[in-house]
Amino acid sequence: MQAATQSTKINYIDNLRILLTVLVILHHTCITYGAPGGWYFYDKTSNETVLIPMTWFVATNQSFFMGFFFFLAALFTEPSYIKKGAKQFVLDRLKRLGLPLLFYFFILSPVLNFLTYRFGYHKPGTFMQYLKGYRTEIGPGVMWFVAALLIFTFLYVLYMQLFIKKERPNYALPGNNKILLFALSIGFISYVVRIFFPVGWVLDPLGFQFAHFTQYIGLFIAGIAAGRYQWLNEFDRNKGKRWTRLAVIMVAVFPLLYIIKILTNSPIETFQGRGSGQSLLAVMWEQFTGISVIMALLAVSKYRWNYTTPVLKNMSRAAFATYIIHPLAVISIALLFKDWQTEPALKLLVAAPLVVTISFLLGMLAVRLPVVKNVV
Repeated sequence: MQAATQSTKINYIDNLRILLTVLVILHHTCITYGAPGGWYFYDKTSNETVLIPMTWFVATNQSFFMGFFFFLAALFTEPSYIKKGAKQFVLDRLKRLGLPLLFYFFILSPVLNFLTYRFGYHKPGTFMQYLKGYRTEIGPGVMWFVAALLIFTFLYVLYMQLFIKKERPNYALPGNNKILLFALSIGFISYVVRIFFPVGWVLDPLGFQFAHFTQYIGLFIAGIAAGRYQWLNEFDRNKGKRWTRLAVIMVAVFPLLYIIKILTNSPIETFQGRGSGQSLLAVMWEQFTGISVIMALLAVSKYRWNYTTPVLKNMSRAAFATYIIHPLAVISIALLFKDWQTEPALKLLVAAPLVVTISFLLGMLAVRLPVVKNVV
């Protein structure tokens, strides 16, 4: 069996990783200032005219960006597995994913929680005093993604070892109708899952929200297939244009969910699961939006973003380190602005570019350190 390769340069995949990392940083910054979602520290606005576009932004992000991360991670999983062999591949994943996960879990997470505890909510005590009572807050934080990726990767290796023969048929890129059916299937399964595990339900201490995992699993599998059968080579401009139009339409109709919420006097929890009609509408919007945005970005980036520069190279090299360390930048800037007597939405406008810049600078500095460079 030979490793799959892409016949075209793949600078656009690196650029997509940069884009997704920026979106993650902005996502958590928006949550800090009032958008729905869980985070370490809040300085929320109560201005509805601001909350609506912030909610729109984070809902659109949630529909695709973490699933897209799983897809991109899976894209080169099989070539790496074939090249290194099962044992070396697993050891490499444990090193490159497991060590950063442990670092965040046991070192960065306590620091982030202490910053919030001490300077956000003005609780007394030193860091060492805080650690003595540090129990419930310990967790993977944003590294839940890495924990899940490790599990998916190990299951992939197990599957390859037990079931896969050397010779396999080749499959062409599915047509648009099959991809839409894929989105519909993910939406329906997610709807059923959310009857029991609504949005917001978290499996501790791993931080998994099962409400979103149907998409993550589906896109990880799709990424494996895309790498194996070189599907990205089959994307063309016309396909990209069609998916871009659908993505724009799906993002644009999000306010209809808000109108339904108002007209039916439904609490937000109604849209998060438990088998309601509103939950079905929300999950179908989420999956069709997410899949169409991913398809549009893959096609558009292949033809418009397939280049690099020294700055982009540095940002791409530091993207994973930036992802790991960005909560420190988000929380620090939010705490710095906490006592600024102004509308939180204005703080968001100032904080957002600062946080993105500082996060990437910290990431680029981190990957220059030998101990970090050899891991991430």
